Amino acid sequence: MSVLAIVLPACVSSTQLTGSWKNPEATHTYQHIVVAGLTDNILARQEVEKDMQNQLQQHGTKATKSIDIFHPTAGSKKGPDVNLLLEKMRGGDYDAVLTVALVDEKTQSRYVPGNVGYRPITRYSWYSNFRGYYTYWYPILYEPGYYTEDKIYYLETNLYGVENDDLLWSAQSRSYSPASLHKASEKLAEVTINKLAQDNLIPKATTIVEQ
Repeated sequence: MSVLAIVLPACVSSTQLTGSWKNPEATHTYQHIVVAGLTDNILARQEVEKDMQNQLQQHGTKATKSIDIFHPTAGSKKGPDVNLLLEKMRGGDYDAVLTVALVDEKTQSRYVPGNVGYRPITRYSWYSNFRGYYTYWYPILYEPGYYTEDKIYYLETNLYGVENDDLLWSAQSRSYSPASLHKASEKLAEVTINKLAQDNLIPKATTIVEQ
């Protein structure tokens, strides 16, 4: 495998699941799920919860953002009292809560080579004399490469039953150098909810037939 083939994938943004687990006792689909982004960043919480909600709804599952139920400033620095949260969810028609948390973040250095490339002789007039050739190539040949830093985010998504407060399903994912929070959140929601459907914890995606 060439060096180029190894380097190029490293600079492409991607979000993918790296592992998942399902409780063998989780044997039915869940109908109304609360989505909870576990972060003190309100904008990130809103984005993640919105995208997860949209994906769940596309699978015919009722979904409610936790930010619409629990005020962002409620409780102490440790967050709202968990017993109050469970009590509130049990008082509604919710049967599960889906949590999303950033569990680790790493920075990776990557070397970007200088601007060097091959050009066919017949296409460029500067090949015909030394002055043109030297003037064109000298700046390029001596343009140095540089190091850039990529961010790698590791996330964990868990599904808990509201009635018994038991872990039903868990997935780990990795987001490599995302172009934006919006793009990463959308992709995370897509791969996560598709896996939940594949594991038969929510219905498969609904298909809308045009009349």
